Amino acid sequence: MKIGYSRVSTRNQYSEAQHDALTGTGSEQACLDTASGKLARRPELVKALLSANRTGDQLAVTKLDRLGRPLENLNELSNTFEARGVDLVVSNQGIDTSLITRRMFFQILGSIAEFQHALMSARTRAGLAAAQARERTGVQKPKLGRHQVRLACDTYEEKNADGKRARTIQHIAEEFDATRPTIYRHLAKP
Repeated sequence: MKIGYSRVSTRNQYSEAQHDALTGTGSEQACLDTASGKLARRPELVKALLSANRTGDQLAVTKLDRLGRPLENLNELSNTFEARGVDLVVSNQGIDTSLITRRMFFQILGSIAEFQHALMSARTRAGLAAAQARERTGVQKPKLGRHQVRLACDTYEEKNADGKRARTIQHIAEEFDATRPTIYRHLAKP
């Protein structure tokens, strides 16, 4: 059996490309996690590992960093696959652990994925330190200013002759070129 596993870190990332690539590899079942690659235990990964548990089964991912990042976790998964006789197929990186000459790539790419994440974290920390040195908080500028927030709240409180609200949250959001959650967040503040 060939099981496809994909992972996105945030709700803003899209899994469709991974899903399409895994479907192209002939995966019979697809498991998708929305979690950090640093987490060793992810619900859909556990489900995929329970499904791919017999000799000859394959677990397919598009890239090795979708499976996980810390080298220890990847090594643990590698040992699990080897003990069960399950092969790992990494479609975008040409890895198929059923071929003995390619097994070393699993560990090499795992190290690279971990190194790449460490570089990204270091760049983020450096950027935040530089912003802090310039007295910036590293936080995105608010969508609405104080005056706009007050106007939006006043607009929300306006009533029609029948006592119902004059405008919906959607109308207010469109008027201030903001999202509904932004308006709700400001309405919830005391």
